[in-house]
Amino acid sequence: MIAAAVGIQPDFQRALAEPERLPGSELCWDVEPLQGWHIPLLDDPAFLPLQPLLQRALLLGVPDRLIATVSSRRCLAPRVHVALCRDQPGRPLLLGIIVTRRLNRSGSSWEVQHLRLAQDSLGGPGLPPESALTGALLREAIQRGRGACSWIATTSSLDTPRLAALRQQGFQPLRRDALWCWQPKGPAPALDPGLELLPLNRHTAPQLWHLEQAACPAQLRQILDRRSDDLVDHSGNRGWMLVDAIRREAVAGVRWLADQPEGGQLVELSVMPGREALLGPPTALLLHRLSRLAQPLWLRVELSDRVRHLWLEQLGATGHGEQVLMGRSLWRRQPSPPAREVARRLEAMLESFQPRRRTLPTPLGPR
Repeated sequence: MIAAAVGIQPDFQRALAEPERLPGSELCWDVEPLQGWHIPLLDDPAFLPLQPLLQRALLLGVPDRLIATVSSRRCLAPRVHVALCRDQPGRPLLLGIIVTRRLNRSGSSWEVQHLRLAQDSLGGPGLPPESALTGALLREAIQRGRGACSWIATTSSLDTPRLAALRQQGFQPLRRDALWCWQPKGPAPALDPGLELLPLNRHTAPQLWHLEQAACPAQLRQILDRRSDDLVDHSGNRGWMLVDAIRREAVAGVRWLADQPEGGQLVELSVMPGREALLGPPTALLLHRLSRLAQPLWLRVELSDRVRHLWLEQLGATGHGEQVLMGRSLWRRQPSPPAREVARRLEAMLESFQPRRRTLPTPLGPR
């Protein structure tokens, strides 16, 4: 794992900060959780594609907090924070927004899903620069993620300011991917003999989980810290897998990750190592089954995976640039129980009174 901080890390608990004022800035601004009255302020072109997601986050926020108070199980509702400026005349100005979500039930792994700044007001007179807004949004989201041990974030490889802001918050590059967009065309291929097509649900999730554990690099696998139930919660039962009829193990699978603001679905396609021959009609069948209403599917493919790139080209998919997957991990030293500390102190006090062992003579070797 990539450690962004080593040693004792304090619990991220703090009250709302005072509004920030940068040197040379005339306006005060602060970062706060999304509330209902913020929705009418999200009229900037950068925020319009996220409005369905933000409204869903508000609706799920209340039951999420209620469930957390009575049960150890947590919902995977998105958490949203906004950067707001109230000093200007008229209505408040929304400067930026960050959307994060838990990747597992335990809350040990989080993802920066969206981080966007207002286009119309960016760089205006008296307003903070882009780097200050990005850093403040990231810090607030990380500090609010109680119990989080690791974070991931994805950004364009050409977005140098965003990459620099993530590095300043302790993120390090884990992988470089190419983003592909595939539009379903024509009928779905037939199922190959010897394979079974199964949907993702509570009963089949362990099979897909074992497949993704085998296909995921060890470093990223430790950061994600997922269990089979996390796949179902995270994908909402939207997934399919191909199972070897003899060995009864999943050899290829695809599941929903998120809705793309540009339209369509972002999906995760996994193939068992050593079974790359399935990249063809079998995996195309999985994509056809997951696509809904002829909506496009978006896939991330590691740059070094030439076989999968060639397969997507043959399917008619189009490339949409490169992305960098960034990761941040926190190491926390667990506090020792009080009883153990008392035992250590007593042992240190009584050490001088304990009987000493007689030292054994050293055997004399040949001269």
